[in-house]
Amino acid sequence: QVQLVESGGGLVQAGGSLKLSCAASGRTNSNYALGWFRQAPGKEREFVAAMEWSPIGTTNYADSMQGRFTISRDNAKNTVYLQIDSLKPEDTAVYYCAAGPVGGRLFYESNQWDRYAYWGQGTQVTVSS
Repeated sequence: QVQLVESGGGLVQAGGSLKLSCAASGRTNSNYALGWFRQAPGKEREFVAAMEWSPIGTTNYADSMQGRFTISRDNAKNTVYLQIDSLKPEDTAVYYCAAGPVGGRLFYESNQWDRYAYWGQGTQVTVSS
């Protein structure tokens, strides 16, 4: 099993930056990917970015996220990060880290929330205008 704990959210003014963390425990094998999703109240869960948990570490970004969002990892700390720059009020949401068997040849499915088996509790990001 995999346990994920997000942190780093908070209240930020528009134009600011945040770096969210997702600390992983348990086993994530080479066929896994770790993804970031977000969900605003009353809205559908939205894919943000994903990274293969493999030496290659291929990344995948939602078209609307590309440019301001950067996913990265620290293997020694078993932690995945999501850097968000130039925050906008519409970025306000709960951000979730997830892990699932969507690496390698299945990485094209890494933008689908129902392909992930493990989820963190989420961290709230609120952007004021």
